[in-house]
Amino acid sequence: MDQSVRLRAATENDRRAIADHLLYAFNEHKSDELRDLEKKIIEPERSLVVEDGGEIVGSAAVQTRDMTVPGNVIPVAHVTGVAVSPTHRRRGLLTAMMRRQLTDIAGAGREPVAALWASEAAIYPRYGYGPAVHRLRFDIRSREVKLTGPAAPAGRFRLIEPKNARADLVAVHEAQRGHRVGWSSRPGYWWDYLLDDGDDQRGGATELRGVLYETADGPAGYALWRVKNDWTPQGPNSAVRVTELIAGDTGVYAELWRFLLNIDLTRSASYHFATVDEPLQFMVDDPRLLSRTYDDALWVRLVDLPAALEARRYAAPVDVVFEVTDPVLEANSGRWRLVGDQDKASCVRTEEAPDFACGVTELGAAYLGGTALTALAAAGRIQTFTGNLPSTAFGWHRAPSAIEVF
Repeated sequence: MDQSVRLRAATENDRRAIADHLLYAFNEHKSDELRDLEKKIIEPERSLVVEDGGEIVGSAAVQTRDMTVPGNVIPVAHVTGVAVSPTHRRRGLLTAMMRRQLTDIAGAGREPVAALWASEAAIYPRYGYGPAVHRLRFDIRSREVKLTGPAAPAGRFRLIEPKNARADLVAVHEAQRGHRVGWSSRPGYWWDYLLDDGDDQRGGATELRGVLYETADGPAGYALWRVKNDWTPQGPNSAVRVTELIAGDTGVYAELWRFLLNIDLTRSASYHFATVDEPLQFMVDDPRLLSRTYDDALWVRLVDLPAALEARRYAAPVDVVFEVTDPVLEANSGRWRLVGDQDKASCVRTEEAPDFACGVTELGAAYLGGTALTALAAAGRIQTFTGNLPSTAFGWHRAPSAIEVF
């Protein structure tokens, strides 16, 4: 790193400066509203800053949260707020921050895995992050598509103001989180952030709106959305922007989508956090009317390789030897034997001949079951020496999902 600047741990006094730095770097307004919102989600004790003459010119942070992985829920370092000022690009600041951050996470020994959303996808494989979760963007012609699906259990819709119904939203989210690979825990500050409804959050649309589907047992699902108002000479042409839809019951899920696709005066709906196996695709008469676009979502990095591989479960029995290269955290490099199934797993060093060899980036991509080892091998990213490549074992019964950017 350029010796004219200083990399250090952040302090509580850095909150505002970090917030201003991030708003500038991500091309957001430096309004008091957005500054206060950004400050809420900063954990100074887990943030790094680069300082030049008393001014913050680089930052990288971690949120302390859990994540569901195949068969388990584990602590995962949620990496966020990574940015370098335009005046200090290409001076080694990003590399210094990412290496220091990974070393700090590994040294703390709490989180065997790190995850992030990549603003620029070419950057993070350099530091061992692999594309682990993918998503679909739906831009739906809602007045043309016909939706089928099973009936919901007896219940009713209730319109809500999301902030005022927070306890119900938390209950629905928590009931599903442990079953959905890729979903994260939501500390109180994160619910504050998600439900904030200031003008800067609306993008020209309405306030955040919500509906609960309630049964005799309580809330069974919810949807959050905004409406972008529009009229043409032919009449109303407003668009529903779906923020989140969660339901454990298939009938409730279908009923919520029926509700959203039939809001008065709207002609389209969008949802940009669908899973690659989203059920809606198989509940409509013409899936082309969903206008699906494929995109990356979560990127995953194994910080403590044996602990990470022992923490998850495997869809089929696995007994494999592999060799890994990790240029940042050298403790991960070497030859390992993984034995596991749907109940338990062990990962220990070995001198046995490997079945395959790869970098830590490839294991991160495969970790949540969203990127097949066979696909990585076909792309030349994994060297195979035997026929024992446990792609099926690394999968899971549902595709991983990422329903929020952190």
